[in-house]
Amino acid sequence: MTDQQKAYIAALLSTAIIGFSFLFVKIALISASPLDTLAHRFTITFLVATLLLVVKKAPVKVTRRDVIKILPLAILYPTLFFAFQAFGLVYTTSSEAGILNAVIPIFTLFLATIFLKERTTLLQKIFTVVSVTGVIFIFMMNGLHTANYSLLGVFLILLSALTSSMYSVLARKLVRQYSPFTLTYVITALGFISFNGISIVDHVMHPSATSYFAPFMNADYIIAIIYLGVLSSLCSALLSNYSISKLEATKMSVFGNLGTLITIIAGVLILNETLQFHHFIGAAIILIGVIGTNLFGAKKRPVDTNQRGLSHSVHEPIQSK
Repeated sequence: MTDQQKAYIAALLSTAIIGFSFLFVKIALISASPLDTLAHRFTITFLVATLLLVVKKAPVKVTRRDVIKILPLAILYPTLFFAFQAFGLVYTTSSEAGILNAVIPIFTLFLATIFLKERTTLLQKIFTVVSVTGVIFIFMMNGLHTANYSLLGVFLILLSALTSSMYSVLARKLVRQYSPFTLTYVITALGFISFNGISIVDHVMHPSATSYFAPFMNADYIIAIIYLGVLSSLCSALLSNYSISKLEATKMSVFGNLGTLITIIAGVLILNETLQFHHFIGAAIILIGVIGTNLFGAKKRPVDTNQRGLSHSVHEPIQSK
């Protein structure tokens, strides 16, 4: 199996995990505030990532200079991305969020063209728009609850989509210098520090607010936060960073629209929702867009194999599974 084939499998697995995350975020927000949910989520992520380091005996060696270099990536993801997403879901419906998140590939296409000088063919651009159209079609057919329309919610979800695109572009550069696990561990640690710091300050300023540990009295919350912390944050980040190291940012971002299909499947399996005819039409449009974007890409430029991290990142002990 080639590295590119592995990258596509990793991208699909990451998309599947993230596809279920919207459901678990909604479940978590029933019992806790967005700030506490994020704090708990990345506490679990950091603890599990540290446990992997201890078990595998593969220490992450980074200097202060490395941390400063990775810091902008960590600010984009997880800090800003999840903050905008969590607060955005408070003010908007999942349908609106789904449509707005569909623009991520378009944002990424423009940013990757400008900052990474990635070449995209006309067909790639067309198929990228096709995949976005499939997502919008599904949600428009589902119907939007315009009475609950919130300009603030729309703005926050759009900011979340933009930070996701910026992350993909910046990560594409950094995975050439650091292994996928090193990047994931550092941004997880920074997310753990930032979200817990903000949450603690919030509890100090609002003593009457729900206790930091109170949500853990709810079994559904525990299940949701474990899924979000271990699978949605840690595993999906590892898989995504590996994929980005092998695939162009434009190709990688379009996989996000497959998450819409996974979210629909989650609703069918867990919430007993039914599939309508327009779901199948939208799914076909999305799949055509994703396949077309990856199939009709520009020919690759020669890669400098001496770049630090490209040759050894595949052999990262934690990533060998």
